[in-house]
Amino acid sequence: MRSRQTCIVLAAALLLAPAAEIACAQNVITAKRERKQFTDAEIADGFFKVAFGAEFHLAGHVDRIRKYDRPVRVFIDNKARPDRSKQMREVVADIGRRIEHLDLAVTDQRETANVVVTLVRDRDIHRTISAFYGSDRAREIRDAIDPQCLSSFTKNDNFAIANSNVILAVDAGNFVFADCAYEELLQALGPINDTDSVPWTTFNDDVSMGHFGIYDQYLLNILYHPRVRPGMSAADVRLLLPEILPEVKSWVTRSNELPN
Repeated sequence: MRSRQTCIVLAAALLLAPAAEIACAQNVITAKRERKQFTDAEIADGFFKVAFGAEFHLAGHVDRIRKYDRPVRVFIDNKARPDRSKQMREVVADIGRRIEHLDLAVTDQRETANVVVTLVRDRDIHRTISAFYGSDRAREIRDAIDPQCLSSFTKNDNFAIANSNVILAVDAGNFVFADCAYEELLQALGPINDTDSVPWTTFNDDVSMGHFGIYDQYLLNILYHPRVRPGMSAADVRLLLPEILPEVKSWVTRSNELPN
């Protein structure tokens, strides 16, 4: 199996990123063997690498902060067996508990959702992408990245995310599903770029986690700190980071019961 985890930016500010095919991942990080202590420089390095930019460009600006500026409600649209709706609910709840300033929860009303997670069989991935984005765009996506799973979001003129879509295959095993679900939902919240130079993040092609790791909790809590706003440049955030990073580290330490 191939590991394909590039990022693509499409017209109308549509951002797409596939999840890795876990069977060939080089580094599987379990919670037990996960590194839990990081320097400020290590956290900052990862944040700027995943929160800005995109690996594969077609259109749109990717040099600004992209995030939700309102509560995020997730609708789970199950179209396949096995039914992984319960597992997906647990992923949403776990992420919501671990990002201090993000109001994230599942809704049973599709019309109130700004994130839709569509669960399909692996063989239906490309047909589902065509239904979402049209046959021409789906062909372009397939030729560029041949995704097993996919996340996308649209943003407004101020770089605030308006809505997101996540497409996940349900029939590749429990760990594969968990790894894809965490990565795709997290990317749907804004950190769309991938990096092969940070060995502790799920946004690395060669890393498979199946959970919301400590390092990524630092990155998402920086992104969703109230002082980090949509449309900010890297320079803007770099000035703020020394002031907000102690708060972020304190929250992650407390919420995970880590030693001080």
